Amino acid sequence: MSQINDNLFGMHTQALGLWQKRAEVLASNLANADTPGYLARDVDFRKALADASGASEKLAMTATAPGHVDASTQAADQLAYRVPLQPTMDGNTVDTQVEQSSFAANSVHYQASLSFITAQIRMLRTAITGGQG
Repeated sequence: MSQINDNLFGMHTQALGLWQKRAEVLASNLANADTPGYLARDVDFRKALADASGASEKLAMTATAPGHVDASTQAADQLAYRVPLQPTMDGNTVDTQVEQSSFAANSVHYQASLSFITAQIRMLRTAITGGQG
């Protein structure tokens, strides 16, 4: 079924999960803007999407037994620390303006992927029903 989704929706199914993960990370950064010593984190979207789609230059790992860890889900969980523009005296690296801007841009990307998937489903429904209701 995953192969069918990949053919119908392209990278958008994987991108949705990554956009959601990034929204959670950015929201966490904003929630901890006043926490001393908190280090802002972010998702390297391009790297995570390349790893999830198998387009990375690394050798692909395969789970050969039920207990093995799925490498594609681990790639999406890797977070990087954000380099602060102006570190604070208490060691917190969250810049609320940067985080809010990133959160807004991330929301636009998430909505764009969701709109593409919705349009594809609508097109398929029209093709199946022949435009009837």
